[in-house]
Amino acid sequence: MKLRIISSALLMIAIVGAGCVSNKKFAQLQTTYNDLLNQNRALDSKYQIAQRDLSGATARVQSLEEQIASQRTGLAALQAALDKCLNSTSQGNTNISKLVDEINASNRYIQHLVNTKNKSDSLNMVLTNNLTRSLSREELRDVDVQVLKGVVYISLSDNMLYKSGSYEISPAAGETLGKIAKIIMDYKDYDVLIEGNTDNVPISQKNIRNNWDLSALRASSVVQALQNNYGVDPKRLTAGGRGEYNPIASNDSDAGKMKNRRTQIIITPKLDQFMELIEKAPEPTEGAAAADSTSGS
Repeated sequence: MKLRIISSALLMIAIVGAGCVSNKKFAQLQTTYNDLLNQNRALDSKYQIAQRDLSGATARVQSLEEQIASQRTGLAALQAALDKCLNSTSQGNTNISKLVDEINASNRYIQHLVNTKNKSDSLNMVLTNNLTRSLSREELRDVDVQVLKGVVYISLSDNMLYKSGSYEISPAAGETLGKIAKIIMDYKDYDVLIEGNTDNVPISQKNIRNNWDLSALRASSVVQALQNNYGVDPKRLTAGGRGEYNPIASNDSDAGKMKNRRTQIIITPKLDQFMELIEKAPEPTEGAAAADSTSGS
């Protein structure tokens, strides 16, 4: 629909231009064209964000489906062993109840994985929406927020944060960083890693030896801004640089290089908190353990 509107606007401009309209009329048509072009770019940006969200969700679904398939394979093997025991000696019959316990435990774990998948997808979507609702549409073009297994990933484009080839934070980035700081403060018990990334174009600045230096300096600038300007506890913060060696796109195009030039803020639970996020499999019953011992003797 947007493309048809833009095409119509272009046709109108061409027709009016051919008719030698006044400068005022032409300027109005030019403004209309620019507005439509900006709307098209905004829709394209939202499409790219939706594609990244879809890719992350697909990966999570695939991982859980693989676990479910593995458990179902194990269940089939246990069922086959049970069928064999039904036709065996009295010693085999003694282990039937123990094998049934294992089958029941496996069934419970399969249901547990299904429930965890549904709960995880819903929770991650709610958290992502809550974290991004304070960001404007313009900010969302330069800020990508994702939640995966309880870890918050916030990726900031270098175009928004810094001037080209510099590690000094631009004044225009202050408002967005303030909103990011609010997210970090909401996760007050979690550690925060600030990770700088560059493209593969060599840096040529005084006192900056290479892209390793540039990425680390950029991460350090963000850490110090969060500490000095927004009151984030420095004990929670870690600054690190990965240079050009952690790309998310090809450096063969300008668009790919722009994606690779980013600073990522990773809000991670501490070890004890992370363990609480992990849903453990049900422990085997005593009967199942005895069945393993008997079958191995």
